[in-house]
Amino acid sequence: MAVQRAASPRRPPAPLWPRLLLPLLLLLLPAPSEGLGHSAELAFAVEPSDDVAVPGQPIVLDCRVEGTPPVRITWRKNGVELPESTHSTLLANGSLMIRHFRLEPGGSPSDEGDYECVAQNRFGLVVSRKARIQAATMSDFHVHPQATVGEEGGVARFQCQIHGLPKPLITWEKNRVPIDTDNERYTLLPKGVLQITGLRAEDGGIFHCVASNIASIRISHGARLTVSGSGSGAYKEPAILVGPENLTLTVHQTAVLECVATGNPRPIVSWSRLDGRPIGVEGIQVLGTGNLIISDVTVQHSGVYVCAANRPGTRVRRTAQGRLVVQAPAEFVQHPQSISRPAGTTAMFTCQAQGEPPPHVTWLKNGQVLGPGGHVRLKNNNSTLTISGIGPEDEAIYQCVAENSAGSSQASARLTVLWAEGLPGPPRNVRAVSVSSTEVRVSWSEPLANTKEIIGYVLHIRKAADPPELEYQEAVSKSTFQHLVSDLEPSTAYSFYIKAYTPRGASSASVPTLASTLGEAPAPPPLSVRVLGSSSLQLLWEPWPRLAQHEGGFKLFYRPASKTSFTGPILLPGTVSSYNLSQLDPTAVYEVKLLAYNQHGDGNATVRFVSLRGASERTALSPPCDCRKEEAANQTSTTGIVIGIHIGVTCIIFCVLFLLFGQRGRVLLCKDVENQLSPPQGPRSQRDPGILALNGARRGQRGQLGRDEKRVDMKELEQLFPPASAAGQPDPRPTDPAAPAPCEETQLSLLPLQGCGLMEGKTTEAKTTEATAPCAGLAAAPPPPDGGPGLLSEGQASRPAAARVTQPAHSEQ
Repeated sequence: MAVQRAASPRRPPAPLWPRLLLPLLLLLLPAPSEGLGHSAELAFAVEPSDDVAVPGQPIVLDCRVEGTPPVRITWRKNGVELPESTHSTLLANGSLMIRHFRLEPGGSPSDEGDYECVAQNRFGLVVSRKARIQAATMSDFHVHPQATVGEEGGVARFQCQIHGLPKPLITWEKNRVPIDTDNERYTLLPKGVLQITGLRAEDGGIFHCVASNIASIRISHGARLTVSGSGSGAYKEPAILVGPENLTLTVHQTAVLECVATGNPRPIVSWSRLDGRPIGVEGIQVLGTGNLIISDVTVQHSGVYVCAANRPGTRVRRTAQGRLVVQAPAEFVQHPQSISRPAGTTAMFTCQAQGEPPPHVTWLKNGQVLGPGGHVRLKNNNSTLTISGIGPEDEAIYQCVAENSAGSSQASARLTVLWAEGLPGPPRNVRAVSVSSTEVRVSWSEPLANTKEIIGYVLHIRKAADPPELEYQEAVSKSTFQHLVSDLEPSTAYSFYIKAYTPRGASSASVPTLASTLGEAPAPPPLSVRVLGSSSLQLLWEPWPRLAQHEGGFKLFYRPASKTSFTGPILLPGTVSSYNLSQLDPTAVYEVKLLAYNQHGDGNATVRFVSLRGASERTALSPPCDCRKEEAANQTSTTGIVIGIHIGVTCIIFCVLFLLFGQRGRVLLCKDVENQLSPPQGPRSQRDPGILALNGARRGQRGQLGRDEKRVDMKELEQLFPPASAAGQPDPRPTDPAAPAPCEETQLSLLPLQGCGLMEGKTTEAKTTEATAPCAGLAAAPPPPDGGPGLLSEGQASRPAAARVTQPAHSEQ
């Protein structure tokens, strides 16, 4: 059972005119200017980049700045300003030259570190991206090539590993002679691997790995390759000797995924991605017999690559896989834009960056890290910087710095605060007094100077515990020096300050003041009741954590409706949202009452009545709800109703048609037949005159019908309509011919008519006598308005083969 949300206490509506006046005040202010570009007043044309320096050699860190002169350029190392000295010199274009790069020589500080170029002019200060400068080094080999023995026609592999800055270039020597790289059987991989396929006897020898960079050259230990005689030629299952390794690279680098397979016959090596996406062809090549080379990698190349070795002509295969992770340095999708705003308004900068992994964004104000607090807010993962109530101290150059493990980038924008001359000072003597639990009255005095141009005041309101971005405003006319703030929350502290507005801008803010609304008892909590069983209930409501802050909670009472006293109160904390009642009387109706309380007293209670009678029977008879089936049934209910309506209408039409056409085939006609089947009982004029009316036939027509009728004897008619006395039971009904009888119980012997006409339906192959109930025939054949033959003539016209059988029925005199 769903729990309803608590309804807020009813409060008087706030006046509308303060909210309408605020936009009018803002329209009268000078329009701000935007779109000044990426801080055209001061920006970097060239920023320093990461580099590797050779100890003892000079290195230059580039930096060029564009901006309104004069521009002062300095450098920082690891966040600390770098003083000028004979060791490092600032060039005329702003670049930094280190004459002799040092790497911890005898206690002197190392020149390794993160360098930043800093530029400043009258508009502000900007800082370049960080450039990491490292010394060129070369370590010893930590993996040397190992001696190996291979069969003629087989595969041999050597590997060496060494670390260095910059990354060493690896070459190979055989018997102290560089290997011929034009030989297709020799494959050199950049990571320090040598592969030799289709081994021959002349491939034997001693191999060395040679590593070199700007720092040094290293030569590994020698490793001998011995080529034995040709193999036996026996079948060998395909096998992968070396599979691809996991790699982490930066965009634009080259990925080398190694795959060495053996077998007899030689297996076919193929590559695929585990996610099923195509590898592509641009920048892709296969080196040697199965190594995959991806040049100029991008983030889209990241994934798991699978190397498969297949035996030719079969489905026998072996696989190995490795993961490639491509990182991308941070780059900006949206740069911050320089803006101008009037004093007292809000300035906003937006900066969006992308990279892999996703970059972290920080903000700088004139080169100093800017964090949230006061009137500064950061939102959307620091991509949006908002400064409210700006003043002259907020005028600066703001920088967005995006950084991840692959690199960093920065963008800058300038904030100009428009400050008009002759603006009024801040409002004075601001005071706030609580009026009720939802209202506070704020009063103030007029500013000391420049009050003639004031067009109104704006009151800034927020909860004292809320951040500044949750602040809202209400406008007040210029002739009013107090304002009633309504629709507030009880027992809550609020902060208020006020500004005076003129057509040229707003004054500075007044000193903030605090006030707390008065307390009140809590509102009735919403309460829902769920029957768990024949003797248990579950009570559900919405928790109110604020009750705990005001020494409050919930009180629960319950009782059978037939009793006068409640069980309770059961005290529950404000954070609780449910409670179960058990061991209840299954035959009783219970009254449940829940109320909230605080230090101001008990609130009104919410009362619910619930019956436990028949809960166990309903549980036994009602299967568990299959919500999915019910949902499907609900979805098809509308369609079922429409189809049902169509089927019903169709059935009604068919029934009407059936009755109309069926009536034409069977007709019951009651008339005077005394002269046809029996001697007359009296003069013709004494016969019942009602027969003509019932039959709807004139005497002339009746005579004509009598000549065409088929005569039957009395016995056949008695077989169709046996008299009541034949059953051997007395007839309990009255014999009065004038007494009405139910239509369905009328028999031939009791009809108060002179005779009854029957229609006998025949076919050419078989004779079938079909008798129609007398009263039904009479009811279905009313006399036509013109006194014509009625249904009898229609039956004759539609069924000419049918013959009428008449038998006199004598009325009791």
